[in-house]
Amino acid sequence: MKKSTKFLSLLLAGVLTVGSLAGCGGDKAASDSASSTEASADGEVFKIGGIGPTTGAAAIYGQAVKNAMELAVNEINEAGGINGAQVEMKFEDDEHDAEKSVNAYNTLKDWGMQALLGTVTSTPCIAVAAEATNDNMFLLTPSGSAVDCVAAENAFRVCFSDPGQGAASAQYIGENKLASKVAVIYDSSDVYSSGIYEKFAAEAANQEFEIVSAEAFTADNNKDFSTQLQKAKDAGAELVFLPIYYTEAALILGQADKMGYDPTFFGCDGMDGILTVENFDTALAEGVMLLTPFAADADDEATQKFVSTYKEKYGDIPNQFAADAYDGMYAIKAAFEKAEVTPDMSASDICEAVKPAMTEINVKGLTGGEDGITWTADGEPNKSPKAVVIKDGAYTAM
Repeated sequence: MKKSTKFLSLLLAGVLTVGSLAGCGGDKAASDSASSTEASADGEVFKIGGIGPTTGAAAIYGQAVKNAMELAVNEINEAGGINGAQVEMKFEDDEHDAEKSVNAYNTLKDWGMQALLGTVTSTPCIAVAAEATNDNMFLLTPSGSAVDCVAAENAFRVCFSDPGQGAASAQYIGENKLASKVAVIYDSSDVYSSGIYEKFAAEAANQEFEIVSAEAFTADNNKDFSTQLQKAKDAGAELVFLPIYYTEAALILGQADKMGYDPTFFGCDGMDGILTVENFDTALAEGVMLLTPFAADADDEATQKFVSTYKEKYGDIPNQFAADAYDGMYAIKAAFEKAEVTPDMSASDICEAVKPAMTEINVKGLTGGEDGITWTADGEPNKSPKAVVIKDGAYTAM
């Protein structure tokens, strides 16, 4: 098992910059359980698998990851591949379900997968990570933020961890004096949500605001939030922190509006996608804030090219899940090249070579800022978040 990481302190020490992004629709979700991008050249290839929800309530995340992974693989192959070998990818739908995610992993293993870019969501990722550890399969999750997603030595992540998001959110709210009284509504049955909340609450003690209400819900009771909202309102909360996914957040915003409660709402990466919820009045999201590693309207050449190409091919503006997956695929390329691995090597041998290589690379991608992304041996990335606000139906700089 890994030693405790220094990632959190590095994250909090980083300067919070501002930027903007836009949600991704995922209108090209696959009707089949899997999709594959085959290498265009003859000869041996690297087989890279992907797992995430391309159908179901969390499909916006998985579809964005699948699209960006496909985009990166095509670019890498056109540029000559990895160590002279082409890349073949196959992506499996897990519907944000742990059991189905393990089944998807086994399908990819039978296919000959040599490394995994996945899974997309935390609970399935934890289940798959256990299988990957047993197989000594290299795993790089683009967006599995729970601590246990990268507990083993073969696992790394591109996104911020849940503790990192929670602490950074509390710090941002406090340092920018966004509110003196804060309420929290979180999902106690979800490792993503509860993990963020725990660290948010701990860091809040160091900030000049008070948590006046902290109310939980579960996956079995995630439709009616009137009780949680009423307690926040009665406590005088000026800001409600929502470390939850966009589906429940949309319901909360709608119910708050009906009861005449108009606080500031602040979320993390799970909030990304709220502007694309079916039948949701996006005007209700006006003023919602969140932290994210990616700004779709950033003026650097790499971001502009990525957004333009992604939009042309998939009809959507990419979200942060797409950006993390894109950087993840290029991180695999960089680590494979650093380790000088070849397609004839076993998945376990590749993993052994790539683990130390991950701590020696720097990916100048979409989500790392000017300093790029580096990784610790604990699997955690070093990069700084951005803060955005929804204004006029789009994400803009705060």
